[in-house]
Amino acid sequence: MHRNRFILAVALTLLVGACAPVTTYTDAEAPKHLKLDSATTQLDVHFAPGSAALSAGEAARLRQLARTGRIDPSDRVSVAVNGSTQLSQARAGAVAATLLTYGIVPVTDYGDAPPNHAVVAITRTLVTLPQCPNWSKPSYSDFGNQPSSNFGCADETNLGMMVARPTDLASGLPVSGAPGQPAAAAVNRYMNDKVQLPTTNTALPIAAQSQGAQGPGTNPNSPGGSQ
Repeated sequence: MHRNRFILAVALTLLVGACAPVTTYTDAEAPKHLKLDSATTQLDVHFAPGSAALSAGEAARLRQLARTGRIDPSDRVSVAVNGSTQLSQARAGAVAATLLTYGIVPVTDYGDAPPNHAVVAITRTLVTLPQCPNWSKPSYSDFGNQPSSNFGCADETNLGMMVARPTDLASGLPVSGAPGQPAAAAVNRYMNDKVQLPTTNTALPIAAQSQGAQGPGTNPNSPGGSQ
């Protein structure tokens, strides 16, 4: 008799366990992350000693790479030149000007190129979207209060599809200091109420009244303006 009761209790326990909802589901069972695969190639550009002008051959080579998609606007492109002298800056600008025609905006990196050379680094990143939608988690009652297996799918997929430069998802752009003189001048004009408004303005409600117009304090139509 006791043995039959024990067998019945075990059977009922197994039955209840089989019918109970799964509450140990974790997001690791349905990862929703963008997969990034990056590769970098380098191109050496030669300048004549003392010159910041690209030769016809070097300029043609850059244009050919841009036309054929080997350098693309979605790539992260940097131009390394030797030092931060005026000549080096001009050389980086010459390379940038050639690529800008094709919508490619390079950044300048100082100190990593041989003399009379510029090194153009092209980093291209492939984004693989997550396996979405994901309904692997059962949709019945979840007593563990865990999110749906599809939670976050839309955000990750949208991000991967709309990002203009996929390499930005892998790492941030290098940060360089802002030019001190124009930055300080802008702050000085703002603090002294001498902001110069544009002389012709069709996009904003505030427009300069004359060529020498100052800040909003001199606009007779603004609150507190000169009368």
